Amino acid sequence: MITLRQLRYFAALARHRHFGRAAEDCAVTQPALSMQIRELERELGVALAERRPNDVILTQAGCDVVERAEAILAAAQDLVDIARHRGAPLRGALRLGVIPTVAPYVLPRLLPELQRRYPELKLHIRETQTPVLLEELAEGVLDVVMLALPLEGGGFDSLPLFEDRFLFAVPAAHHLPETTRVDVDTVDPRDLILLEEGHCLRDQALAFCTVNGRSLPVATHLGASSLATVTQMVASGYGVTLLPEIAVGVELRDERVRVIRFRDPEPRRVIGLAWRKTSPRVADFRALGEATVLALDMSGCAAAGRPLSGVDEKGRP
Repeated sequence: MITLRQLRYFAALARHRHFGRAAEDCAVTQPALSMQIRELERELGVALAERRPNDVILTQAGCDVVERAEAILAAAQDLVDIARHRGAPLRGALRLGVIPTVAPYVLPRLLPELQRRYPELKLHIRETQTPVLLEELAEGVLDVVMLALPLEGGGFDSLPLFEDRFLFAVPAAHHLPETTRVDVDTVDPRDLILLEEGHCLRDQALAFCTVNGRSLPVATHLGASSLATVTQMVASGYGVTLLPEIAVGVELRDERVRVIRFRDPEPRRVIGLAWRKTSPRVADFRALGEATVLALDMSGCAAAGRPLSGVDEKGRP
């Protein structure tokens, strides 16, 4: 008999492509995980993975199985949610994923608000890049994610929360005055310091910085894994960057950096929540969205002044 444990272990192996990391993710020993996957292979009568030193490659059967396993795991989680989360919203456990260019700037404002309004909520937070969040959301590992919209592909519903404008961050000695408004022709992508590949903010910046619809080469040797590092590189005169407005209060404490606004229409991203279409916890997610908008508004965050469709000016979905 195939078990949910076997499917969960195999989904983790497919995600990490490494037995050790998959076992760590599942909080079990590597032999225990390997044994369960071999039991799954015996039950199905087919090899699911090709084992190599320090590497795992899924067979074609493995690729087919993991796709269905993820759907089964998500459906099982939805079944649990139906039974456990009835009545008042945001009670019990909620597994929230957040992208790194949002988490440090929204969570310090949001978490105290959630504790105040929903004391019975047990929040578990996962901060990582968009592709991983969506994969774990689809598998049922996460309940809801906060990231940049819109999403590609189906299977998810979403709720836009607020717009986050981009500002042109330059060294303090930069020749452009603060009172000016810059346009796309002012930004040379070769001077841009961006986050490393995999961050959606990098892709958004590159999409904006085009000339006559043609992307220019970027200084690919300059990159970082956090906006804090990017800002320090700008402060030291290594280049310029596009800084999300929501990050200004945290990252712009260095007098060696200043920001300039873009001409209208200002480049921006939309931040919102996304969840599986099959999830029964829509009321929880809308309550989370309401708390997010209210928390940003109460803290005086500039981006919170522009709630989007689905959330009114008081933060009510």
